[in-house]
Amino acid sequence: MSESKRQNFTMLCDYYELTMANGYFKAGMADGITYFDMFFRNIPDGGGFAICAGLEQLIEYIKNLKFTDEDIEYLRSKGIFDEEFLEGLKTFKFTGDIYAIEEGTPIFPGEPIITVRAPAAEAQFIETYLLLAINHQSLIATKANRIVRASKGRAVAEFGSRRAQGADGAYLGARAAYIGGVNATACTISDRDFGVPATGTMAHAWVQMFDSEYEAFKTYCEIYPTNATLLVDTYNTLKSGVPNAIKVFKEVLLPKGITKCAIRLDSGDIAYISKKARQMLDEAGLTECKIVASNSLDEEIILALIRQGAEIDSFGVGERLITSKSTPVFGGVYKLCAREMPDGTIQPKIKISENAAKITNPHYKKVYRLYDKENGKAIADYIALYDEVIDENEPLELFDPEHTWKRKTITNFTVRELQVPVFIGGECVYTSPSVAEIRDYCLKEVDTLWDEVKRFQNPHNYYVDLSQKLWDIKHDLLRKASEQ
Repeated sequence: MSESKRQNFTMLCDYYELTMANGYFKAGMADGITYFDMFFRNIPDGGGFAICAGLEQLIEYIKNLKFTDEDIEYLRSKGIFDEEFLEGLKTFKFTGDIYAIEEGTPIFPGEPIITVRAPAAEAQFIETYLLLAINHQSLIATKANRIVRASKGRAVAEFGSRRAQGADGAYLGARAAYIGGVNATACTISDRDFGVPATGTMAHAWVQMFDSEYEAFKTYCEIYPTNATLLVDTYNTLKSGVPNAIKVFKEVLLPKGITKCAIRLDSGDIAYISKKARQMLDEAGLTECKIVASNSLDEEIILALIRQGAEIDSFGVGERLITSKSTPVFGGVYKLCAREMPDGTIQPKIKISENAAKITNPHYKKVYRLYDKENGKAIADYIALYDEVIDENEPLELFDPEHTWKRKTITNFTVRELQVPVFIGGECVYTSPSVAEIRDYCLKEVDTLWDEVKRFQNPHNYYVDLSQKLWDIKHDLLRKASEQ
């Protein structure tokens, strides 16, 4: 596949985006200004928060939107699209506004992550890729952050490329995992393109390739004396693997003054084996030798290993991270929330469902995060109308949107608007930080959450509240709908 085709994802869309765009055109509605929100309803793994990621790829997609002659000819062959509509696709470009929560930010159900203000056909058309980009990377960043927190300060490397769902699952998954807090990846291309540090030493095949395990280890240490991590479980971890590693470290590395080395455990009872291996290494005087563990790990297994006193310095986590195996779907959705009328007024729109969790929050909105001035901890998120301003010098009443009698007045707080302008009038006004900067920002923002919100089991419910004005509009729309 050529580079130009690989980067042009214009036709990576649900077919109904095109039929609706054509329909808007035929109905004279294609240029009407609309407002859409992307949000999610449930946090993966029953966690207390998720991590936003994927914005940089969405930006590149919007910048590169372009229908080729080949694309248009394909659509013409379907026999249902208006010819004038097809001709218009030749000069199609995104002309609207996009506001987004920045990558690395902790996010919560119901709040707008991305808000799109654009002509109806444009806003509708970008839905598929927008959801694809944000859903996938937010899922992996969230899982990675759980695994990193479970590791309690021990380094974590992402090892999942070979079991990811496709090339982008590996490539962008490694990016998202780094945003979530992992230290490195085995995916080389993600280091080249994003600066995610690449890591890795040997596979079992290296050991099998030589006549003896000792020879395999010795050769490797001679070639890579400053990066010697030996995989010790090819034959028998405690009877041959660790003893041979010790012998080689002493023969090859120590005479060079090198004490930095490691062994990797990839099978067996890792808690038991790691403790025995640590004892053997220490008795041999190799107290600086690190122990790395891999083999189908996730946050629950890592927590269990640590509770059992496993002597592990770092973890390599593969398939269960890169696929978020325990919860493999993020579930973000993209819903119309308002239309702009010819006189410039904004008409709120609501989606109603018998499932109360699927009723949307209408209108053009802003989302704010409120922080306690004394300790810097996040108090709640607050969704308000686009023109509402919060005065930090005045008390603010918060209430549960479902159980409205639960109310609390807060003072001594600071306010931060979470969404930032990304596109204005079709032009990108946002400069994406480096992935390393996003990672650092993510770890800092997670620290603003209370420990109760970060619990792995039954976390505290972080509040996402509606302003009184927004709540009133929502329930007025619900009341009117019930009267029809």
